[in-house]
Amino acid sequence: MPKLATRDEATARRAALASRLTAEKVDALLVTSLVNIRYLTGFTGSNALLLLTPSSARLITDPRYTTQAAAESSTSVSIVRKRPLLTEAIARITRGKYRKVGFEKTHLSYEQHARLTEELPKRAKLLPLEAWVEEARLVKSASEIELIQESVVTNSLAFDRSLRSLRPRMTESEFAAELDYQQRKLGAEGTAFSTIVASGAHSALPHAQPRHEAIGLNRLLLVDMGARQHGYMSDMTRTVVTGKATRRMRQLYGAVLEAQLAAIDAVRPGVLCAEVDRRARITLKRHGLHQQFIHSTGHGLGLEIHEPPRLGRTEVRSLAPGMVITIEPGVYLPGEGGIRIEDTVLVTATGCDVLTPTPKDLLII
Repeated sequence: MPKLATRDEATARRAALASRLTAEKVDALLVTSLVNIRYLTGFTGSNALLLLTPSSARLITDPRYTTQAAAESSTSVSIVRKRPLLTEAIARITRGKYRKVGFEKTHLSYEQHARLTEELPKRAKLLPLEAWVEEARLVKSASEIELIQESVVTNSLAFDRSLRSLRPRMTESEFAAELDYQQRKLGAEGTAFSTIVASGAHSALPHAQPRHEAIGLNRLLLVDMGARQHGYMSDMTRTVVTGKATRRMRQLYGAVLEAQLAAIDAVRPGVLCAEVDRRARITLKRHGLHQQFIHSTGHGLGLEIHEPPRLGRTEVRSLAPGMVITIEPGVYLPGEGGIRIEDTVLVTATGCDVLTPTPKDLLII
């Protein structure tokens, strides 16, 4: 069984959200994101809705999850047997005579919205709400941080073990499969995202997909991997060299590492996310590589691999203790290769802790 938030923790999360409903005069909130439902109830099934009011919470799911919902969820549960879950939600909203009904505007489908509009009483006004639950998820609790740390350690151990079997004749796909296998063997439920393994010129693609081509000798090898364990994600990128490292490889790697360390050094409460990104870019600019850095410096993670905050040029959000983020500058040179170095980082009261234990010295295999 996956580790879940305690019932008290889930109850406290719902209470905080219910207080916001009261303050903003919203009678009910229909939660459709399964990740947000897990956060608010502990339920990990694949089919559910949550109807939350200032005074109640009702998890709606299907008969496959009768036992699981009772075991995992700290809410009242409705098991819907012969009709869609949304039909049950509409019936409950109607019976409750709710006038202002909020919904997650980035998660409710067009079809679901159309049904709500057509079938709810005319008195019910639908209110699109922007990331209310995601905002609550920004700062992680002590138990969440512990679970993320466990995922991080599993991820790094899987990387270390997989390196023992790395051979130049292996294909990128074979090595990716080995990484995924080691994560599972160490207790992960699966990968946090599709594992990236890219060698040589292929590593110049930031989100390269592993190919059925040999990794080869005397090449850059970029590995971006993350574990999903107890629902929580980790994320790490390391770039190694197979065979011999050229002077050019060492120079590029040194510049990216310098940028990554500069960005980490900027992480502390109150600092704008854009400032962390700026630190990485100005460092790479000194090396004439800033134009080859083509993505943001990092992102939040937790129950999802990409969560707020985004550490980009225009992100004006300030960092706060308890946020968990990635720091991952990179440079990408078409026809030559790419280098990225990424750690999972916890914002603390006085600065930050790098959670990723894997060393960052250039590794030559």
